[in-house]
Amino acid sequence: MRLLLLVAGCALPLLGCGQLADVTGAVAGGGAALVSANPAVGYGVGIGVRAATSAGLRYVIRRRETAAQDEVATVVGVLLPGESRRWRIEHDIPIGNAEGEVRLVRVLDNALAPCREALFSVDDGKADAEAPRQWFLATACRQGERWKWASAEPAVARWGSLQ
Repeated sequence: MRLLLLVAGCALPLLGCGQLADVTGAVAGGGAALVSANPAVGYGVGIGVRAATSAGLRYVIRRRETAAQDEVATVVGVLLPGESRRWRIEHDIPIGNAEGEVRLVRVLDNALAPCREALFSVDDGKADAEAPRQWFLATACRQGERWKWASAEPAVARWGSLQ
């Protein structure tokens, strides 16, 4: 049992978020099976821990993405057409901080809510200075006193979910 926990403790820092739920579930299930001497109990515990860990990770990722999208939308809300400005997100845990530029393309007046379309870039500090900058289109709409992200694809893989 100690060897299993030691191996798991050493392996966890080497895993990405995608494998963390699987390994956590396997370790918990293996430990429960050893303690109870019942593989069915171990299997049940492993599946439950994996599901809970996966749901927790998705929740944290969604919150971080929403914070980054809200930051871009806030900048979009203060721009005039054709104007550009920098945006930046700093998370409490400083992993996945990003910044970039926002350019307001057009203002969309409609009866439901004022909206704006903008181009934005994401600089994570890892890109080559000589590489061409990638731009993405987003829509932000006023929701009460704030501007909120309104694009149909709030976190697409092509720009790494701002992470």
